[in-house]
Amino acid sequence: MTDGAVHGARGVLIAADKFKGSLTAVQVAERVTAGLRRVVPDVAVEALPVADGGDGTVDAAVAAGFERREARVAGPLGERVTAAFALRGATAVVEMAEASGLQRLPEGVFAPLTASTYGAGELLLAALDAGARTIVFGVGGSATTDGGAGMLSALGARFLTADGEPVPPGGGGLAELARADLSGLDPRLAAVELVLASDVDNPLTGPKGAAAVYGPQKGASSEDVRALDAALARYAEVVERALGAGAAAYAASPGAGAAGGVGYGALVLGARFRAGIDVMLDVLGFAPALERAALVITGEGSLDRQTLHGKAPAGVAAAARAADREVVAVCGRLALAPEALHEAGIRRAYALTDVEPDVARCLADAGPILERVAERVARDCLL
Repeated sequence: MTDGAVHGARGVLIAADKFKGSLTAVQVAERVTAGLRRVVPDVAVEALPVADGGDGTVDAAVAAGFERREARVAGPLGERVTAAFALRGATAVVEMAEASGLQRLPEGVFAPLTASTYGAGELLLAALDAGARTIVFGVGGSATTDGGAGMLSALGARFLTADGEPVPPGGGGLAELARADLSGLDPRLAAVELVLASDVDNPLTGPKGAAAVYGPQKGASSEDVRALDAALARYAEVVERALGAGAAAYAASPGAGAAGGVGYGALVLGARFRAGIDVMLDVLGFAPALERAALVITGEGSLDRQTLHGKAPAGVAAAARAADREVVAVCGRLALAPEALHEAGIRRAYALTDVEPDVARCLADAGPILERVAERVARDCLL
């Protein structure tokens, strides 16, 4: 999405993620552009909304010129939902949260033991049907902890109990798993480049695994976490028996525990794990946009310690710093010291709370307040 012509290296590139719960990445770019132009009317601005593989990834791809496609798939509880993916040529961007995300659950409802990634598998099938030969599979924001078993089932695998019946959906059902049959996986998967795009590198099981670290965010009690971790361990053992000893490495690989273990399922399919923001910057065309900019404005809702570990602003800043471009950030809330910002390659951060101390008002009126923040950026950096 380009707004105005950027000449040489004198323009501004806005490459920010969403302000979760307040503004999409596209809206952030629009508001920042409006604020900048209020101070410098003729400034050349290029907007490249970014995402790190979690929710908002498809929207970022569409804003960068991908075509939005839709498919009817199963939600995390089995109900049919309309989910989107993005397609440009033979490259698809699939966001698992579109099908299997927390956003698909009714408000206040969690299903830590039964939520399934079946719909995410159906979304991958839709991308294959659309002719995709490279699939960027963005994971994050999931409602599930099923290790990707549901996804693999949608793609043709079978997970059976000792009685030969399909195991119940969700991570809890994997406790009954006795046999895995992956011979029916869609043969087109063998010819596809599948990229697992995630901002986390957790293994599948253990104290840093999918259930222990992320289960509580999905409503899992301490007892649920223990049950899910044991079920995922059983699942990995059964899959290893089906695929051979080499499959044991998948469960311990970085990214296996992403999105309730759907990363493990993707690795079983032969996916290559990459940091989500790095993948998305490549896919969205960040490098050529960077060449046209002198100043890069990045950001997200909360700039905190998590930001430094694979989140979009850190990835944008690292790439911009490597190209010797100046970077500032906008955010709703700032919880990083200036030293940490500088270490990440961000010269300065501008928070909504600097303009409006009332956090509730910042959430409710994020757009207009962000425009005022952008005016400050313009005065400091463009005049």
